[in-house]
Formats: sequence, C-alpha cells, structure tokens
Amino acid sequence: MNSMQFLVNTLFDLYIMVVILRIWLQAARADFYNPFSQFIIKATQPVLKPLRRVIPSVGSIDLATILFAYLLCVIKFVLLMLIASNGAAGFTPDLLIIGLMALIKSAGTLLFWILLLRAILSWVSQGRSPVEYVFHQLTEPMLAPIRRILPAMGGLDLSVLVLFVALQFANFLIGDLTSSLFGPIWYSL
Repeated sequence: MNSMQFLVNTLFDLYIMVVILRIWLQAARADFYNPFSQFIIKATQPVLKPLRRVIPSVGSIDLATILFAYLLCVIKFVLLMLIASNGAAGFTPDLLIIGLMALIKSAGTLLFWILLLRAILSWVSQGRSPVEYVFHQLTEPMLAPIRRILPAMGGLDLSVLVLFVALQFANFLIGDLTSSLFGPIWYSL
C-alpha cells in the first residue's frame, strides 16, 4: 500500500504544482512565450480549455484553473483514503477543508522550490537562462518589499532567506492549527 500511496501522492503533487504555476504565471503576468511558460500552458491546456467554457474568469482571476487545482487536491485525498482503507472509505466533508489546506500548502511548497532554484540558478547561469527569467518574474514581487526593508549586506541579498523563514513559520503555524482538527491525515499533506 505504501508504494501506491507514494505514487498517487507524487503524481498528484507534481501536477497540482504545474496547475498552481499556471495560476501564478497569469497573476504575475509572466512572459507566456518563454519555453518554461509554454511547457506549463501545454501541460494544463487540455483540461482547462473545456473547463473555461463552463467556468468563466472573474476579472483577472481565472476561477477555472483555481477550481481545477482545488479539485485535484480533494481527489488526491479521496484516493489516498481509499488506498489506505482498501476501498472501504469514501468522501467525507472534511476532505473539502483538507483539500483547501493542501492547496495552500502546495502553493507554499512550490514557492519554496522556485526560490531555491532561482538562488541556485543565479550562481550558475548568470541570468542567461529562460527558466531563471520566469522565476525572477514570479518571485520578484515578493522579494522587492523585503529588500526595501532589509538592504543587501556585504553584497549578500538576504531577502530569499527572510522569505524562507516566513514560509517555514507559516507551514508550522498551519500544521499546529490543523493537526488537532484532522490528526494524522494532515501529515500526509
């Protein structure tokens, strides 16, 4: 059972992050002609194109993509519970809240990895990578306010470190608030 849970968890998490990246690219108005952006669009377009015909956007908010990411999180936990209970468990209303919390946690995890990859790429590629350019467009709106408060010290930009600490704090805070409500399932998020 652990192997199936691992497979379901990994595949869903990867695709959820791709869908969240699609939402984030639209919100940041990143370069959609960038090869990295094109990969994200092509990986999500087959599902989102028909879904957008049914669920319209509200202003600049793409409700179809957000709802799709949320539904993926809920479906992931339904499948994980079915695997864990050998098909005896089913859908419970708690899974709607767990799905929302999982979506928020996935967005934070994605932000962490994008920041980490951006930092590593800044040492290696010297700003010539198209992926680094998109990562810069995605994370700069969050890092610029931190840089205004905490300027570079000795040539070191500590804004990424400050955001890492804030993300970790938020992760622990959400864990503290929800672990008492949902128990062991929270740790599988």
